[in-house]
Amino acid sequence: MTATAVVPAADPAGARAQYRAGLVVPSSGWAPGFTQANLVVLPRDWAWDMLLFGQRNPQPVPLLDVTDVGSTRTVLAPDADLRTDLPRYRVWRDGELSDEPTDVSDLWTDDLVAFLIGCSFSFETALLDAGVPVRNIEQVRNVSMYRTNRQCRPAGRLSGPLVVSMRPVPGELVATAVQVTGRMPQVHGAPVHVGSPSALGIGDLSRPDFGDPVEFAEGDIPVFWACGVTPQAALMASRPPFAITHAPGHMFVTDVPDAVYRQP
Repeated sequence: MTATAVVPAADPAGARAQYRAGLVVPSSGWAPGFTQANLVVLPRDWAWDMLLFGQRNPQPVPLLDVTDVGSTRTVLAPDADLRTDLPRYRVWRDGELSDEPTDVSDLWTDDLVAFLIGCSFSFETALLDAGVPVRNIEQVRNVSMYRTNRQCRPAGRLSGPLVVSMRPVPGELVATAVQVTGRMPQVHGAPVHVGSPSALGIGDLSRPDFGDPVEFAEGDIPVFWACGVTPQAALMASRPPFAITHAPGHMFVTDVPDAVYRQP
């Protein structure tokens, strides 16, 4: 079931219930005020590489939780099921995208370890509270995401480029956006770049590698944040035999308030 005109759930459990029932919609704007997380699931044999990749690249891969082997639960939402409660998943085999299901129960084994990674959707409420418009929410679109020319620090068998999310911000509010997001390092923190996309190797903002193109208002400047899709780029480059991730923009909505990750 897909939907483009659904009223977003205000609470995490309500959002997850709709996703579990089959609703497929980007999660930006859902359960505002609660942390959202990227998901990466790998066989135990690759778990150390992923853990080290996050430790070495904390801005794009800020680890919020790592599950026990085989577990489908996370302390970020104890009643949730990681196999069913995201709006859409991606399944990877040897670094190639093989499927985008809405339920991965039949693929989950006792050998899998799940990584929950901070997501920039979690600071969108803080931006709005500070008076900074969030264009992708206004336009009911997925956020724009791009591969860059910056390489992450390799970890074991995992390596790949930094992926960024981009939000158009009015020029006079860029400093506010930097200050607000800089207080939330566990959900990517301050921008990695402001201004010219070519400095990141991005040729055309209207053609994102992931997500949707987002329209600019007059006076807007592109602002780029490290993105939790970075591990998916590493999966494509490093080609583990099997992995499950969220589909870009289709996040795991946790029970943790954003304020928990907001520094004074």
